[in-house]
Amino acid sequence: MRAFTSLVRVAAALLLASSLLQSAAASGKGDHDRARAAVQAGEVMPLSALLERLQRSHPGQVLELELEREDERWIYEVKLLQADGQLLKLELDARTAEVLKLRRRPARDGGKDPAR
Repeated sequence: MRAFTSLVRVAAALLLASSLLQSAAASGKGDHDRARAAVQAGEVMPLSALLERLQRSHPGQVLELELEREDERWIYEVKLLQADGQLLKLELDARTAEVLKLRRRPARDGGKDPAR
C-alpha cells in the first residue's frame, strides 16, 4: 500500500510540473508575440539596432536582456560586463535607446589586470 501511495504522489507531482511547464511556455510565447508586434508598430527598436548602439556607447558583453512594459513605455533592461570587469545595469527606452538609468558595480578585484 505504501508503494502505491508513493507512486500516486510521484505521478501527481509529475502532472503538476508538466502543467506548470506548459503554462510557462504558453505565457512566454505571448510575450514574444507582444514584443514582435511592438517592433512592427515602431514602438520598440529592433534588438540588433539597439545592441549596435549599445556597443558604441557602452562596450561589453551582454549577459542578460529583458524587454518590459512599464508605465505605458517599453523598456530594455540590460546587464552588461565590460572588459575591465565592471558590471553595468542599464534601463533603456526601447523606442529611442536613450539611457534612462545606469548602475555600475566595480570589478571584484578592483579593476586590476590579473596579467600585471
